[in-house]
Amino acid sequence: MGLHNLQPAAGSTRNRKRVGRGQGSGTGKTAGRGNKGQKSRTGYSQKRGFEGGQMPLIKRVPKIGFNSRVIKPYAINVDKIKAVAELEEITLENIKSVHKLKRTVTKVKLIGSKAKELASKIKDEAVTTSGK
Repeated sequence: MGLHNLQPAAGSTRNRKRVGRGQGSGTGKTAGRGNKGQKSRTGYSQKRGFEGGQMPLIKRVPKIGFNSRVIKPYAINVDKIKAVAELEEITLENIKSVHKLKRTVTKVKLIGSKAKELASKIKDEAVTTSGK
């Protein structure tokens, strides 16, 4: 066995179809494109998703869902979770020590009737109180 006598497996390759080479070839005259019409012409190319003027499937299917790129803060009600209200300094790390938060939480908003009173204790930019 040598590189000079390598051959593809039997039946794995076929000769290229030579179109427009006379009636006897089977692909003469119209060259296998059928008769007349846009698809038989030279330079024809169809747009992706074109369905002959019918409303395309991509436009018929309803669009759903939206992913906002704005990171929304995790809301903590200080009326319900009193451990946060009792902290001397309110920072994201201190809140994580008294209240279970996911690692992905980067912003916290304190809500509730007592949240405005805690504004003076906040020592972190990631923690805010409700505006009301």
